[in-house]
Amino acid sequence: MSLSLKARKRWSLVILLIGLPLYIFVAWGAVGWLTDIYGRPPILLELLIFVVLGVAWILPFRAIFRGIGRGEE
Repeated sequence: MSLSLKARKRWSLVILLIGLPLYIFVAWGAVGWLTDIYGRPPILLELLIFVVLGVAWILPFRAIFRGIGRGEE
């Protein structure tokens, strides 16, 4: 069952306002935990980790965000 544009807009707001800050908190905690165990990684590896985590959150929600910026045609 496909969501309507109105429902996708509402879900996208929920994801951006609630889900994304929670994900940032969890990702930050996970990287901090790994840093405590293994020590701080080289700066390029740390940058790569944050870039991967920054892109990974959106992959499950592609269908919800697709077409949100367009009007109802």
